[in-house]
Amino acid sequence: MDMLMFQLQRNSTIPLYQQLYQEIKEAIISGTISVETKLPSKRKLADYLAISQTTVELAYGQLLAEGFIESRPRKGFYAQPVEELAYLDAPQDEPVIVDHVDYTFDFNPGKIDTPSFPFSTWRKIAKEVIDETNHEMLHSGHPQGDEALRQEIARYLFQSRGVVCEAEQIIIGSGTEQLVPLLIRLLPKTLVFGFENPGYPLTHSIFSHYDRRAVPIQVDQEGINLKELETLQADVAYVTPSHQFPTGSVLSATRRSQLLNWASAGDRYIIEDDYDSEFRYTSRPIPALQSMDKSGRVIYISTFSKSLMPSLRIAYMVLPKRLLRAYQQTFLHYSSSVPRLDQQVVARFMKDGHFARHLNRMRKLYQKKLEKLTSSLLVYAPAVKISGEQAGMHIVLTVETAHSEKELIELAKQSNIRVFSLQSYDVHEKNVSPPRIILGFGGLSEKEIEQGVEHLMACWKIPSKKSSSSFTR
Repeated sequence: MDMLMFQLQRNSTIPLYQQLYQEIKEAIISGTISVETKLPSKRKLADYLAISQTTVELAYGQLLAEGFIESRPRKGFYAQPVEELAYLDAPQDEPVIVDHVDYTFDFNPGKIDTPSFPFSTWRKIAKEVIDETNHEMLHSGHPQGDEALRQEIARYLFQSRGVVCEAEQIIIGSGTEQLVPLLIRLLPKTLVFGFENPGYPLTHSIFSHYDRRAVPIQVDQEGINLKELETLQADVAYVTPSHQFPTGSVLSATRRSQLLNWASAGDRYIIEDDYDSEFRYTSRPIPALQSMDKSGRVIYISTFSKSLMPSLRIAYMVLPKRLLRAYQQTFLHYSSSVPRLDQQVVARFMKDGHFARHLNRMRKLYQKKLEKLTSSLLVYAPAVKISGEQAGMHIVLTVETAHSEKELIELAKQSNIRVFSLQSYDVHEKNVSPPRIILGFGGLSEKEIEQGVEHLMACWKIPSKKSSSSFTR
């Protein structure tokens, strides 16, 4: 085949391999490239178009997957007959206008430090997994997730969180919001779920969506209120004991024991969402509730969203053996919702020691960011007070002001700063005074944190104090 002059736009936002794929595809459909025509080798086409062989390889791979070309061993790639599909024009709907704001300083508690992610290592492992792929990888795999990943998670949980479990007890899912509904279906419909208030809003939404009775339980500086849990006759407690979201409180040792006794004495369950447990700054990480459980009443849930990246949709749940049998019977024919490639990459990333090293680096990095945030706020005392700084990637700032939380949020937004209201996570949305504001620091550099605090205090008209003696936590 004579070389075709494909029109590749190098300044386009569309990747070159997609452009090349589209050009060849259209040429085959239109007949410009006739059936059984041999395509140029990847090297020749790459040299001719002054692009990388990888670009050509990706384009050919897509054409091959869709049946536009055929690969013949030791011969090359050949154009194949393709019936053109009848396409219907999609209806032209009115565009949806989304109010998107690109904030100068975004104190989002869900953001991570993306520049510190080990992309080269991750890319290398992903390539190794792909290169070693066999036909088995094309199948759906074990319904609970790949055994290799479950074994690595079990090993990691025991070493870092004290969680005692076997790989068989672990369920891999695409997120907490996917695993919790599976868990709910294992428990009797008559059970009452107690959830932290204020707390993660998705939890309450899941219970409501599956028509389960759920009651909000107040949270104080020691964690969930046990007396209220008993008064409201809850059967299942959903807690984030390591770093409660959003208050940042840590479940005290006394309440941990009381909560475990509450569960074992009344044939009840505890769902332990180990949110933010990887990052603790004032002392060694507190062992998980599951590690203290002697009666099989704790269901442990966690994710890789903070420790690796939010876009990696991998979470895991550790079931007590009494619930494991019910799970295996109920979801016998289910497939794992997480791609096997992702599972294999994470498993090898953990097995080779990269995960542990990455966590250590990020723990030190986030501690420096936390120190920068607290020191930047120090000079504005006593008008501001910090809490929840022992762990995690956000703090709670109590502000002595005449403004409400909503007014503070709006003032910050007008200055192109994004902060979050704590009362928005309260199901009652009661107006609390003084207002409490959530400040995440994971996605900002130390310089941005310092500048962001300065601009935030300026828009709230909180003056800086030279003396820090009155600063309290």
